[in-house]
Amino acid sequence: MTKTLLTSLAAGAAALALASVSHAQATPDASAAPIPSAAGAPSVESTPISDLVADPAAHAVLEKDFPKLLAYPGLDDIKGMTLRAISAFPEADLDETKLKAIQADLDAAAKK
Repeated sequence: MTKTLLTSLAAGAAALALASVSHAQATPDASAAPIPSAAGAPSVESTPISDLVADPAAHAVLEKDFPKLLAYPGLDDIKGMTLRAISAFPEADLDETKLKAIQADLDAAAKK
């Protein structure tokens, strides 16, 4: 019985540690300055991914700059998030440089 209790406690502690790490990784970098968008352009900061995917011009930008997102099997699960929000997850492979490039292309597409 003691061995089962210790195993359960160890498993619980491991789960808590993983949850803490996941939360820390999912927290956006507070030191990152918001990336401004042009008037009328979608924003990496505030436009939901669902809106980017639905907009033909923004979709084309994602195909060019971030095709990994469009191929992601869990895309439906993250459509309510923004690109800034998913950048907090290391597996997104979406850093400040990529966010700025995407925003620049979204701005250019909005001017057409």
